[in-house]
Amino acid sequence: MVNFRNLKRIGDKAKEQVDKRGGTDSLLEDADELKGIAKGEGSLKDKAKAAGKAIKEPGAGEKQPE
Repeated sequence: MVNFRNLKRIGDKAKEQVDKRGGTDSLLEDADELKGIAKGEGSLKDKAKAAGKAIKEPGAGEKQPE
């Protein structure tokens, strides 16, 4: 049986985190930035460092070329 109170609480926490990072637009910008990093050139180590740096700051920072 599904406990809907727990489900609502999880949803509320997720919404709180999205709002904390700047809302859905910022979340989409973050996803696009990570996509650019993943498709970009460089070693896996370099990509991991760039992705870690990008995640620390909400919203799109420096755009990565695709």
